[in-house]
Amino acid sequence: MTDVQEVRDPELPGRLLALERDALIPLLRARPDADFALPTAACPGWSVRDVLAHCSAALTRVVESRFEKGVFSPESNDRDIAERAEWSNARVVDELERGMTEAGPVIARAGGVLDMIALGEWVHAGDVREVFGAPGAYAGAGLPDALTLLVRITREKEHLPLHADLDDVDEPLRLGAAVAGGPPARYIGDAPTLVRLYAGRPVNGSGYELAGAREGELNIFG
Repeated sequence: MTDVQEVRDPELPGRLLALERDALIPLLRARPDADFALPTAACPGWSVRDVLAHCSAALTRVVESRFEKGVFSPESNDRDIAERAEWSNARVVDELERGMTEAGPVIARAGGVLDMIALGEWVHAGDVREVFGAPGAYAGAGLPDALTLLVRITREKEHLPLHADLDDVDEPLRLGAAVAGGPPARYIGDAPTLVRLYAGRPVNGSGYELAGAREGELNIFG
């Protein structure tokens, strides 16, 4: 079983953001304005535009080092979205592109405390792809880096131990805390579904096996 990159790669979060930027931004610029109003299943109550505004605001906060008390709480997220209510969709996408470009070096220097933001942004890009019916939701070129980040974050959080046998990855992954006093939970299935489970996203009837844990116990985003 592989222990994917125990040592933090400071460039990985920025690389993940850049890979997703290069795929997502052209997709967004090609969509009509009406598509930005579509609801998202992954984020109930939020439209595609709301998700993108949240993402662009979060990355702008990282770039500008604006982390006031309560930042990234539901209330803070709602305020960020409301502040962009009068913006055009194009302006939201422009801010998102800048954030995905400029946040990487800041996250790299932060020593790991901001790495989960990059993973969250990548997951939200999957949320948008899912709405559009576009390929690559919770997959695509960034998946290997996302899995590496997921493994390290679940280790650092001492999350529920899990052994994952992935259909589309050569080596099994060990996620979560070191096992003590019993076997880890076991997952068999594809990597995008594993990401969905850890992100608390709908699995849409995907075929997989999970033993020793309930779906909700894997969610790292709450």
